[in-house]
Amino acid sequence: MKASEYSAMTVEQLNAKVAELKAELFTLRFQLATGQLQNPHQIEETKREVARVKTVLRQKELA
Repeated sequence: MKASEYSAMTVEQLNAKVAELKAELFTLRFQLATGQLQNPHQIEETKREVARVKTVLRQKELA
């Protein structure tokens, strides 16, 4: 998703999205450690999504 799509979400939805993405990141790291991860780039993409959501949350907090 783009940052503009996240900005349309409420704070509660954004917090839920962060939790969901962190759980996904945990799963990806676990798969990497066990050698089951097919695409290691997914970890980077997930980290960036978390950063995008947190940035929008911070913008909403300052507004």
